Amino acid sequence: MTELEEQHSNGEREKRKLNLAGQIAFLPTGVLTTLLGPMLPILIARWALSDAQAGNLFLVQFLAQMAGVQLSGILLARMGFRPAFLSGMLLMGFGVTTLYLGSLWLGLASVALYGLGLGLLIPASNLLAAEVNPNSAASAVTLLNFFWGVGAVLCALLVAWAQARHLLPMFLGSVALFLFILTAAVRNLPFPGAVKAGKSPVRWRKIWKSPITWLYAAVFFLYPGAETAVGGWIGSYALRVGPHSATIGIMMPAFFWSALTAGRGLGSVVLHHISERRVLQAGCVLGTAGVGLLLWTSTLQGVITSALITGLSFATIYPISVARLSHHYGVAARSVGSVMFSLAALGPALLPKLVGVISNSTGNLRAGLVVPFAATLILLLMCLGDW
Repeated sequence: MTELEEQHSNGEREKRKLNLAGQIAFLPTGVLTTLLGPMLPILIARWALSDAQAGNLFLVQFLAQMAGVQLSGILLARMGFRPAFLSGMLLMGFGVTTLYLGSLWLGLASVALYGLGLGLLIPASNLLAAEVNPNSAASAVTLLNFFWGVGAVLCALLVAWAQARHLLPMFLGSVALFLFILTAAVRNLPFPGAVKAGKSPVRWRKIWKSPITWLYAAVFFLYPGAETAVGGWIGSYALRVGPHSATIGIMMPAFFWSALTAGRGLGSVVLHHISERRVLQAGCVLGTAGVGLLLWTSTLQGVITSALITGLSFATIYPISVARLSHHYGVAARSVGSVMFSLAALGPALLPKLVGVISNSTGNLRAGLVVPFAATLILLLMCLGDW
């Protein structure tokens, strides 16, 4: 083997290790990002919360996540991927351990802590996958987020299992232990370091004058907000369309996240054969139809069907957007990404909260779910263009 071939082989091994680290880390990331969905009916009963108060949990999580994204952007630009990746997992582990141990205020603090960790890890992992796989970024990011979806599905199932056996603290502690072990296992991997400022620093004035930047900003705000609003409230909504057991509410997010996960697994293959634009447009069309069905239906079967359609159609919207962002801005995506991923945290902070406020003021959760429908419809109109 020549020296050049050996270097290429070593580079491929390092790339595989980094891809695997990101994928494994995205399992607990999916769990914690979506944890409030299946936990919401439990926490509402435990702390006697109104819908508006329950919406504050989403607000706290994603405002903290937004702060973590800002910190992640600084760390990526100045120190590379390692600090953001490792500190994100540690904060997630410390935050999840205390969620169910005390009062509402301790719960809010726990949500804020693991939200901060999510803000550090999510942009770092997405941008890492895109950066180390330049020739197949959309597929790599979609596959990464497939593992996020597996975590989201397992979250709903395991919360239901743990709640039925009065083992919720043990389940949350197990997630924390997994994160701590993983942090120790990946700490010495060859993460890309900081990129030294050269002759082409990030040109913010030019970036913000571009209409494409504002399109990305809208997508990164609206899509995660709509996804979180549907996944976070669909369990509570299912309980209100008929007299069902509490387990239905806890399990309902699993239908949504299962479909989303299956779609991402399929999408990582489909994107090798169909253009990103066509896949994106199809996702927005079906997503609008899926959320529309949720507003129209008044049966449990209709809610389940809506969850499956919406989850499947949402699957590739976010990964394709991340891959396009990386392609469009290159290395500058590390800095520009801090803005976009902040919006990806702000949307989930505000839209699910708005669902709760509207539901509380009208006495009708269906009215609140007009919010993700409107967001998805706007995304559809935007995706009809070529950008």
